[in-house]
Amino acid sequence: MGKLYVVPTPVGNLEDITLRAIRLLKECDLILAEDTRTSGYLLKHFGIDTRMQSHHKFNEHHTAVHVAERLKGGETIALISDAGTPAISDPGFLLVRECIQAGVEVECLPGATAFVPALVESGLPNDRFCFEGFLPPKKGRQTRLRLLAEESRTMVFYESPYRVVKTLTQLAENLGDERAASVSREISKMFAETVRGTLLELVAYFTDNEPRGEFVIVVAGK
Repeated sequence: MGKLYVVPTPVGNLEDITLRAIRLLKECDLILAEDTRTSGYLLKHFGIDTRMQSHHKFNEHHTAVHVAERLKGGETIALISDAGTPAISDPGFLLVRECIQAGVEVECLPGATAFVPALVESGLPNDRFCFEGFLPPKKGRQTRLRLLAEESRTMVFYESPYRVVKTLTQLAENLGDERAASVSREISKMFAETVRGTLLELVAYFTDNEPRGEFVIVVAGK
């Protein structure tokens, strides 16, 4: 019986990868990558020449069963995403579930994920929090926002630069202009930035300053 390793990769600075992650990526039989072109740069940087295969949200339903069978046959396979920990708002959950149902051992290495540093840097309570990932783009979005207006825990969201102002505006409309929040972008990269304030202040800031990079929004609970 083989084993599936879920391996976090850096969200920004390449030095954030662990020594164990590098070793496992070199030793495994196959690396499943969300985008082989993106991951190719990372593997080349660390001298990793293990064979890669695409595993992304558009094919994971089809490939999960096949990969589980290969693992049952004795192969050791590593799963990586473009950045961060696979299955956290990235492909991976379906494969992990399939492996567990097939009796294949799964181990997730500790490592980089974007929301943890954003949550800590926010200065908002982090003893209890809820991770919301990306809000529904259309259907169910307003319903979800209305429910979150009553959430007492600190809330964490992922957002793209193209929708961050819209999302902050909708959060302000549903949770209140004066709700404390924090926005982090480009975590662990050269131009990393964290901006703190009320939701209204953050809307104004990112309206005046063009949003760039990947964003984590942290909002205080009710």
